[in-house]
Amino acid sequence: MAESIQMEIQPREGRGTHKAEKLRRRGLVPAVVYGHKEATVPVAVSNEELHKAIRLGARVLDLKADGKTEKVLIRDLQWDHLGHAILHVDFARISADERIHVTVPIELRGTAPGTAATSGGGVLDQPLHTVPIECLAVNIPESIRVNISALQVGQSIHVKELTLPEGVKILADADAIVVQVKAPVAEAETTAAPAAEMAEPERIGRQKPAEEEEGA
Repeated sequence: MAESIQMEIQPREGRGTHKAEKLRRRGLVPAVVYGHKEATVPVAVSNEELHKAIRLGARVLDLKADGKTEKVLIRDLQWDHLGHAILHVDFARISADERIHVTVPIELRGTAPGTAATSGGGVLDQPLHTVPIECLAVNIPESIRVNISALQVGQSIHVKELTLPEGVKILADADAIVVQVKAPVAEAETTAAPAAEMAEPERIGRQKPAEEEEGA
């Protein structure tokens, strides 16, 4: 499950691009804390500490200010165009016993035997890379793991077949394909060859009237 990390926040006065840039030059990230029918509060957090929390896979934080701690979910991150710097973050207030909706990544485990050359060299296809779930705010899994070590050519794993951590509910279509092993493209080309060969007698047949005319 995602780890809850404590992080100091400080009040932020004013809004706008100029003030936000001044904060970033000081190593801070502009942020807001909202939800639970309370006022939206503009704050700032350490850029270094926020990046560290994200690298650790944290989704839930305990924000500390003036001796008080508030549990929040990282609801939205705004990155620069290169995807390196965090420009802004939204924190949503949560409680430990609250069930929330979040999206988590799907993590494939193992190697599908159907992709081996000895099994026909199938192609692994993963239509779903993330999945929406419902769970307790403090029990968000880092990922949903999918074991593909028995997957053969022509076989697939659907959402309804996923093994979920306790207390987690999938919100996606139960019949949606998560991962599958497709037959190699070469097979499709091979099956198309006989059709091309069958067309040959037709060309010969169309030539007969011209040959008969020459003979006349």
